[in-house]
Amino acid sequence: MLQGWLIILVSLLYLAVLFLIAWVADRRADAGRSLIANPQIYALSLGVYCTTWTFYGSVGRAASNGVDFLPIYLGPTLLFALAGFVVLKMIRVSKVNRITSIADLIASRYGKSQLLGGLVTVIAVVGVVPYIALQLKAVSNSFGILVRYPEIVMPTSIAAVPLLQDGALYTAAILACFTIFFGTRHLDATERHEGMVAAIAFESVMKLVAFLAVGIFVVWGMHDGVGDIFSKFKTFSAMPAPIIPQSSATANMSPHTPLVYGSWGALVFLSMLASLLLPRQFQIAVVENVNESHLKRAVWLFPLYLFLINLFVLPVAMAGLLYFPSGVDADTFVLTLPMAQHQQALALLAYIGGLSAATGMVIVETIALATMICNDLLMPVLLRVAPVLLATHRNLSRVLLTIRRAAIVLILALSYGYFRFAGEAYALVSIGLISFAAVAQFAPAVLGGLYWKGGTRNGAVAGLLAGFSVWMYTLLLPSFAKSGWLPAKFMESGFFGIEMLHPLHLFGLDGLDVITHCIVWSLLANLSAYIGVSLMRAPNAGEARQANLFVSRGTQAMHPGTWSGGAKLSELIPLVSRFLGAEHTQEAFARYAQERGFSSAAQLPADAQLVNFAEALLAGAIGSASARAMLASVVTEEALDMEEVMSILDEASQLRSYSREIEEKSRELTRATAELRDANQRLQQLDQMKDYFVATVTHELRTPLTSIRLFSEILHDDPSMTVSERTRFLSIIVSETERLSRLINQILDMAKLESGRGEWVISTVDVADLILSASTALTAISADRQIALNMDQIESGLMVMADRDRLIQVMQNLLSNAFKFVPATGGVVTVSASSIDSDVLIRVCDNGPGIKAEDHELIFEKFHQGAGNRDSLTDKPKGTGLGLPISRQIVEHFGGRLWAEAAPQGANGACFCFTLPRQFDNKLDQEGVRS
Repeated sequence: MLQGWLIILVSLLYLAVLFLIAWVADRRADAGRSLIANPQIYALSLGVYCTTWTFYGSVGRAASNGVDFLPIYLGPTLLFALAGFVVLKMIRVSKVNRITSIADLIASRYGKSQLLGGLVTVIAVVGVVPYIALQLKAVSNSFGILVRYPEIVMPTSIAAVPLLQDGALYTAAILACFTIFFGTRHLDATERHEGMVAAIAFESVMKLVAFLAVGIFVVWGMHDGVGDIFSKFKTFSAMPAPIIPQSSATANMSPHTPLVYGSWGALVFLSMLASLLLPRQFQIAVVENVNESHLKRAVWLFPLYLFLINLFVLPVAMAGLLYFPSGVDADTFVLTLPMAQHQQALALLAYIGGLSAATGMVIVETIALATMICNDLLMPVLLRVAPVLLATHRNLSRVLLTIRRAAIVLILALSYGYFRFAGEAYALVSIGLISFAAVAQFAPAVLGGLYWKGGTRNGAVAGLLAGFSVWMYTLLLPSFAKSGWLPAKFMESGFFGIEMLHPLHLFGLDGLDVITHCIVWSLLANLSAYIGVSLMRAPNAGEARQANLFVSRGTQAMHPGTWSGGAKLSELIPLVSRFLGAEHTQEAFARYAQERGFSSAAQLPADAQLVNFAEALLAGAIGSASARAMLASVVTEEALDMEEVMSILDEASQLRSYSREIEEKSRELTRATAELRDANQRLQQLDQMKDYFVATVTHELRTPLTSIRLFSEILHDDPSMTVSERTRFLSIIVSETERLSRLINQILDMAKLESGRGEWVISTVDVADLILSASTALTAISADRQIALNMDQIESGLMVMADRDRLIQVMQNLLSNAFKFVPATGGVVTVSASSIDSDVLIRVCDNGPGIKAEDHELIFEKFHQGAGNRDSLTDKPKGTGLGLPISRQIVEHFGGRLWAEAAPQGANGACFCFTLPRQFDNKLDQEGVRS
């Protein structure tokens, strides 16, 4: 039996693991070894999109509406798979402008408007609070169910539970403490939380593992596979009609449930916007992004994650309906099915998976909202109401952290209040869709701000107010009415009893589900107001400047030419220090000074670039709008009217045109200079190589000639020499003559290869036959030295296009080298050939003394002799030192590569390996062509 204390202990242990992961990630970040600078971690952290709505609610939705749960995941899949460029542009714009939240993005785009930032914050808080309440509801319900194990009893109505006995209250309190620890331990100019991201990535893995474990158990533990579940479900007499796929977005919220797929498009579009504009998604996808290149991996990893976590939704939903015909909420099937089968460990794992889904969402969402409340709502108010306090307070970072902590507590208190008084009336999915529709109102201002220069602050404000008002009237107020907060007459006859103002059939529009109805009217009002009001006047100076940054030059730093006035370094640094701390500020300014070529921050000129840098630092901590307002207290900026701005832009356009021409000419001149310099260096290298080659060849030729002359003179001058000594000296002369002949032939061969005058007879070569021919010619040598030649690892059927004689020369050279270095007794040479991708890999390995790692390339230099390669008779090198360079040139001529490496681990010796492109068409000309 699962006792309540055990469930609580496991929950706290799980939270402790998250603490540990976050602590380790933060420590590594402080040491400069970021744990989250990894595309896989980034993609997994995006899994915060999958909340308890996904973990529990998708099964509940599938049980009542079949595959109607899919559009919520098709939207983000399409966004990342097909339109990742939108996310990429948001990342680039945010990095350049130190954007800290979705409110900061919108406020910064439209002239750094504090009003707009505050409005976006209010909409986000009101819209997302129900979503956070959904997490509290799921955790509270799952705990209430699990604590009754092995009985399966649905939780009682929240209204019947005393406040101090409500588990959701304590869940909210614990999550508030947890979130404060994660997100408000210090103030960061980048507003990044590496520990939080690492913990969220871990939670994504945890909830995926838990859901897959439940799905596998249901499909193969309770049944004989997916086919078994579907066959049983077809004959299930109590099958509810809604399991047949419908289009109702919220069937329990509307008496109208059309049996069509019309709302799928609306839900796909809505989820696409939500996956981009929800505060937590913006925080993870944009603000916490370490490297924009990580997006390339996320565009397929995140959709794959969504696919996997929904893989068993339908089987679990069907199994739940089969096992629990009535009396059990379908939202709890993921938890109650393992309980019904007395699988304690699996039930506890499912509970932890749901807890992961809830905590991940609550942590990131509340941190994002708290940042918005602090930077875009309360800071502008403090700047107006209490400017003296801000001006005299030395360390404002503590004030900001206190505000954010209080905001976290407030957000979770509001969420708990919504859950207690309104959340009982809706399923998990319905609550989530309310929030999705709210944040969708940001779409015109955000997308228009990124791609349309004509958008103005007034247009954005008008659009947001219009869309938010319609959202409240058509979605939020009906939820209050259903909870009993508003008279039922409001839902029956509309506002003031006017039928045309019915909240679910506004202006007589009928036949749509609640969510689609809200989306149509709210976005229509929003977009119309945004475009209409924006077209009423041209953008002012501030709006035009920001539009140029966001639309045309989203990846470039702000142009300093639009700023003029006076500033003092002695005032800028203390101002920034009050928000970021003296140490971090001094480090930031010192680093910036080095980037501009100054030895210290004191040498920085108080120009537009410095002001922009200080503003960017402040924007990362308090938001762009508040940063601009704070800078105004120490920077005297002369206002620009529209004519001046347009004049600047015209001049800038001309300068850019001239600059492009000059840059093009400069690039051409630079290229020509570089080519001449490279050619000169190459000539010098060739001259040095020629001198070295002549000197080396002369030395190598003189050595055998000297030996031949010396021993010939001895034989000539001493007629009385014994026969044995005469025979030995003649053997030396013959050996040196052969060496001289080989050296001359190889020098000529090398000269032909390097000059490109070598003759090649190209044909299709069977690799196995090639190796056999090369080894057969050396059979006498291997037999004489009792060397074991192992050729058991040669694949058959491997073909290459090359000169057969040249390749035999390469193989014989490698085999001869191997024979030279094996031990006097017990020598083993192994030859293997295999297919690697589109290449053929040939290896010749011996059990000799091996080659030092630092000599692996040196041995391919001309005339270089390996250690131990001495002739016992003459005590001189056995070879010429040209065999390996010639072999490498032959292999590279046919598009291959030749290298040396150590023998496999645990074995002595060395391996010479080379690859050649594999020939798959065996019907090519076998006769060969001369080239």
